[in-house]
Amino acid sequence: MTAATADPIHDCMDRWYRHLRGDLPGGLDTLLHDDVIFLSPIVFTPQVGKDITTLYLTAAGGALGGDADTATSASASGSGEFGYTKTILQGHHAMLEFETTVEGKYVNGVDIITCDDDGMITEFKVMIRPLQAVNLVHAQMQAMLERLAGAAPDGAQR
Repeated sequence: MTAATADPIHDCMDRWYRHLRGDLPGGLDTLLHDDVIFLSPIVFTPQVGKDITTLYLTAAGGALGGDADTATSASASGSGEFGYTKTILQGHHAMLEFETTVEGKYVNGVDIITCDDDGMITEFKVMIRPLQAVNLVHAQMQAMLERLAGAAPDGAQR
């Protein structure tokens, strides 16, 4: 095993991709640290905890799934579905650039993920561009969070 593959982020990202494909038993519960911090492009306040982060990541999956039927592709296909186009992994950190199309609008963004020594995600930051995409994703996320509100944990900040 090389030093690069011994980095905990590699196992973490392998499990993240399995989660996106629906192949990870236990889903996000097995990926997220109990005290994970989620930093959203649409909410100023950092969201802390596994439950609220799961809510936001679920909403983001619905909002950013793209205009294609299969939304969890691990690579962009040019079909409008969500896909990662660039990946940088080192140590405890990952930078995953993504592209998708939402309501016919191009969305480009970056997921910046930090994990602990056990490969549990401790921080998940999402950045999006261009501005019209930020505005569109904000509206989509708000609608998705309202739909998921029945499953929202107590104290969820929106």
